[in-house]
Amino acid sequence: MSAFEADDWARSEAMPSEEEIRRVRRLISRVRADLDDLGAEERAQIEQAVSVVRRGRGVTLGMPGMPRVGQPLPDVRPRRTA
Repeated sequence: MSAFEADDWARSEAMPSEEEIRRVRRLISRVRADLDDLGAEERAQIEQAVSVVRRGRGVTLGMPGMPRVGQPLPDVRPRRTA
């Protein structure tokens, strides 16, 4: 198999099917409709929860949509000896 054929195969396998895309779109529509039915206090609670999750997950999107995990911060505290 040539490199070009492997690329086409990998690309087609990685792409979601039309049915998968339709299901995700239906789910998004249902979530948006449910959000529209919420009161201001409930919306504020959800927005706060989403903010907490986004801060804590440590994954950002880098190069065109590729996830990137943040590097751990160096430990700059001096080691204590007993």
